[in-house]
Amino acid sequence: MDKKILTDIWVYLAASPLLWLTVTLIVYLAGLWLFRRSGGRAWFNPVALAMTLLAAILLLTGTPYTTYFQGAQFIHFLLGPATVALAVPLYLHWDRVRQLLLPIVIGLLVGSLTAIVSAIGLAGLLGGSPRTLLSLVPKSVTTPVAMGIAEKIGGIPSLTAVIVILTGVVGAVAAPALLEALRIRDDAVKGFAIGVAAHGIGTARALQISSLAGAFAGLAIGLNALLTVLLAPLIVRLLHLTP
Repeated sequence: MDKKILTDIWVYLAASPLLWLTVTLIVYLAGLWLFRRSGGRAWFNPVALAMTLLAAILLLTGTPYTTYFQGAQFIHFLLGPATVALAVPLYLHWDRVRQLLLPIVIGLLVGSLTAIVSAIGLAGLLGGSPRTLLSLVPKSVTTPVAMGIAEKIGGIPSLTAVIVILTGVVGAVAAPALLEALRIRDDAVKGFAIGVAAHGIGTARALQISSLAGAFAGLAIGLNALLTVLLAPLIVRLLHLTP
């Protein structure tokens, strides 16, 4: 087929808002297929694979992110309803939540503090600037909340968004294997740990483990976001971090 014809077809398709919505769904289904074909291996996480494939497609086609987002924004809109829908498995396992109320509170406090302090400490040892350190403070919180926290404490919201996504992907890939190595068998504990450490992307992985793990991961997202909003300014003041 003539190259000009192919170019004209691409220009026509690229102008359609449905193109990038369709591409997003296709690459995710491809990632999910590879994940299942691999026997559920962590390195074949469907979200990470879909992100990699999408980035490659956007780079190869020279498509700006704003153009992509105009077509795929319907998926972004669905993030709100999807987050609210996490209340369904939580409701189904509410009795278990009440039984583990004290461990949940302790685990949340330890997990949130560890996420903040470890990020600041490692980045500081590697010579990170004060603004970089402040941007890392909310790395384990879901993206919209994390960006808001970073802006308020003097960090760089765009850098925070990237770090949050990387944290979620790494957590979704590494956490299940790490929890198995530690011989943690309780799905409630697995889900809560993954949710605290790896927010929404981790919760998607927890739901693949079981409904119980997904319920506790969803609970962890909300509680960790709330606690980090309270802890972040206090820790920044205690450590005398200024942008």
